[in-house]
Amino acid sequence: MGRWSRAVAKEFVAWLDRPDGLRWLDVGCGTGVLSAVVSARCRPRVVLGVDHSAAFVRAAESVVPAPAGFLVGDAMALPVRDAGCDVVVSGLALNFLPDPAGAVAEMARAVRPGGPVAAYVWDYAGGMGLLRRFWDAAVAVDPSAAALDEGRRFPVCRPEALRAVWAGAGLVDVRVVPLSTSTVFTGFTDLWEPFLSGPGPAPGYVAALSPGRREELRAALDAAVPRETDGSIVLGARAWAVRGCAP
Repeated sequence: MGRWSRAVAKEFVAWLDRPDGLRWLDVGCGTGVLSAVVSARCRPRVVLGVDHSAAFVRAAESVVPAPAGFLVGDAMALPVRDAGCDVVVSGLALNFLPDPAGAVAEMARAVRPGGPVAAYVWDYAGGMGLLRRFWDAAVAVDPSAAALDEGRRFPVCRPEALRAVWAGAGLVDVRVVPLSTSTVFTGFTDLWEPFLSGPGPAPGYVAALSPGRREELRAALDAAVPRETDGSIVLGARAWAVRGCAP
């Protein structure tokens, strides 16, 4: 999904509509996609990205210039003082944290009074056409695959759950909105090959299959995806964005 994460990050930052010169904290920054968009579009005073993965932090440092900086750190114990940031954000990371509610409470600790805490997550349950078709095909071939389906595993990636987590952290004026883009593939090979390598539940599941079962899954997915007249495949991709302010 890395192909489309930048497009959604741009929509998210535009939706936040923050002024120049602010201090930003990017929690679960990964390889720096959201930090890069903030740096390019918001003229921040500083952007601090924090991630538990040293490899991700090194990757972010290699591609995102100052005023962004990156640290290896824990989302449950952010390396910033109370109310030390003007804006705290997180992109496509909340559902991978062991305690999303605790992480959002920590994000709320880090933001100044009146400042926003905001995040976005893929809508795994219904808005991710690629993954929805993948897991539906996988379950048709292997019913046990249902336990790995992100739509079931990540209930926080739904509007009502996000609202509850933000309100539970004491944030006010909570809003949740959809952010949409399209995933475009030149053909089925372009769609299928990313499942054969890389991180994530779906590639991990494919890697564990026997060659015969993998071919069954490939055929089932091939039959399930729609084609344009030129053979390309266009699927929707939706994220949910949530924002609340510190009282």
